[in-house]
Amino acid sequence: MTELLLSFRLAFLVTAILLVLATPLAYWLAFSKFPAKFLIEAVVALPLVLPPTVLGFYLLVAMGPRGPLGRLWLALFGHTLAFTFTGLVIASVLYSLPFCVQPLVASFERLDPKLLAASHVLGANPVRTFRQVILPLSLPGVITAIVLTFAHTLGEFGVVLMVGGNLPGATRTVSISIYDHVQSIEYAAANQLALTLLAISFVLLALVYGLNRRVGVRWLSN
Repeated sequence: MTELLLSFRLAFLVTAILLVLATPLAYWLAFSKFPAKFLIEAVVALPLVLPPTVLGFYLLVAMGPRGPLGRLWLALFGHTLAFTFTGLVIASVLYSLPFCVQPLVASFERLDPKLLAASHVLGANPVRTFRQVILPLSLPGVITAIVLTFAHTLGEFGVVLMVGGNLPGATRTVSISIYDHVQSIEYAAANQLALTLLAISFVLLALVYGLNRRVGVRWLSN
């Protein structure tokens, strides 16, 4: 139960942080005319194709006592980030970044440019246009980004193990606990946790499809 609660705490924090960070980034990727934008898109999507152990290794080096982030954190707080819950949050934010950014970008790009132009003609500034036009019309993408980020963070294994280790009550998430049970040939306990994650993942995906269908039908009817 402790591992499950820790995983939920991690997933909630990562999802909240990524919504704040990914929304302006997705807005820029969707509407910017910067010629080298494809390079930023490639960096954002890198965790999708990069093995988790590779990303986890470099994050571990960066957060260690000799790494730039680790040295800075050590100077400020007296300890490094590696094998801490805070380090786990930072690593998970980077690893789950594309799962939040890409649904938002896709949703923003589907908007009718005429609506944005009309908002501009009526005198709305970019912030008001985003709040009153772009965000409401992009609600399905926002829902998808939230659920995918949460579910992906909840089931992380490779990056979590590399950066956080296996410290009970601090960095041992439910996926690490399943691995431990299998290693100890405790298949009943592993099966119980695995079924729990399976059920949660199914419910989250069902919510995505169900809510997006309802939101889509509502907007069409309006």
